Amino acid sequence: MEKFYITGGNRLTGTVTIAGAKNAAVAILPAALLADGPCVIDNLPYIDDVIVLADILTEIGANVNLGRNGRACIDGRPVRKYRAPLDMVKRMRASYYLLGVLLGKFGKAEIPLPGGCEIGARPIDQHIKGFEALGAKVEIEHGIIKAQADKLVGNEIYLDVVSVGATINIMLAAVKAEGATTIVNAAKEPHVVDVANFLNSMGADIRGAGTNVIKIRGVKKLRGGFYSIIPDQIEAGTYMAAVAATGGEVLIRNVIPKHLDCISSKMREMGVEIEDYADSVLVRRTGPLMRTNVKTMPYPGFPTDMQPQISTVLCLAEGTSVVTEGVWDNRFKYVDELMRMGGRIHVSGRTAVIEGVERLTGACVKATDLRAGAALVIAGLSAVGRTEVEGVHYIERGYENFVGKLKALGADIDSITVPDDGMAEREAV
Repeated sequence: MEKFYITGGNRLTGTVTIAGAKNAAVAILPAALLADGPCVIDNLPYIDDVIVLADILTEIGANVNLGRNGRACIDGRPVRKYRAPLDMVKRMRASYYLLGVLLGKFGKAEIPLPGGCEIGARPIDQHIKGFEALGAKVEIEHGIIKAQADKLVGNEIYLDVVSVGATINIMLAAVKAEGATTIVNAAKEPHVVDVANFLNSMGADIRGAGTNVIKIRGVKKLRGGFYSIIPDQIEAGTYMAAVAATGGEVLIRNVIPKHLDCISSKMREMGVEIEDYADSVLVRRTGPLMRTNVKTMPYPGFPTDMQPQISTVLCLAEGTSVVTEGVWDNRFKYVDELMRMGGRIHVSGRTAVIEGVERLTGACVKATDLRAGAALVIAGLSAVGRTEVEGVHYIERGYENFVGKLKALGADIDSITVPDDGMAEREAV
């Protein structure tokens, strides 16, 4: 079992380079199977979710060459299987993108219900609604989603809720369907736009990505090619939150500052100085943190994937802050761990009331999901004493070289493998 050991109190200073967007990569990799030729994907984060997905694509027959240099070459032409392996799919939520891809490629797909972080109910009813509108028959039997269509035909699809996953999955299925498809109430997130841009670079005809209406005119073939994934908005935001919590000054490189506006505006309200440049942001915090209120919303609102991180920072702010979770219904599971470190938080439903404290103290805590794990690392970096973080496999699903990058900024953090002898005694260190 791997743990992070953190001795807090060091201000972060220096420069950090952001990897490619996880949420774009996990859709673009399977989307490459739709091409009639090899695809080279650049600026790819080397994280567990990408590694698992590459293994899934290899298992169903694709030729995949995944390097540690941020680049992968994928040739989906040898793929003949339309079923994905259960043991791999259950390890990550985004494996459901194989549904849209294989349905578009073969007219049929069988995918086990996906796994991933437990942050609340995440039904796939909007995905199924979209597939059925395109002419597919979809059933769930013994935990397997089975979709089949003699022919996919374009249609107008209205999403009852804004869903990133459903928006992307419908795009993947519709891109080679006959005729035109319109997705109304579509998600606008940057990674939705990135997937559309990738498909268009292969010859697709997708318009309106980034707005709430996306129009897709089906094409018969997609060609291979080269594509570079956008920088990761959430990884960048996580380092911004770390600087806010510890103090210091860090230049965050390889970002699109516009994608960070929703995060930067809240940080500025809290007293954090942020300077935007062409492809980087400078984050500085020297004075006290001030209270603010946050509500997570679909893009361009404040992202739900940054809620645990900013909540951790607000634990150190002067006054009382209110954080409202507007997307998921169970995203405050990490609060008990922060309270072990001295955080004063009261949760009622989807709302957390946070009373700022002067300092947090080190403790043995456990990550409950990917972003909660990052939040606990931030708490440890700012805390007095030593913090042990368990469950770091969640963190490694979405952050490339997290420990190495933090150490380069002056953090006292190490990753250590210890015997897995069950639940260790969890008392303050």
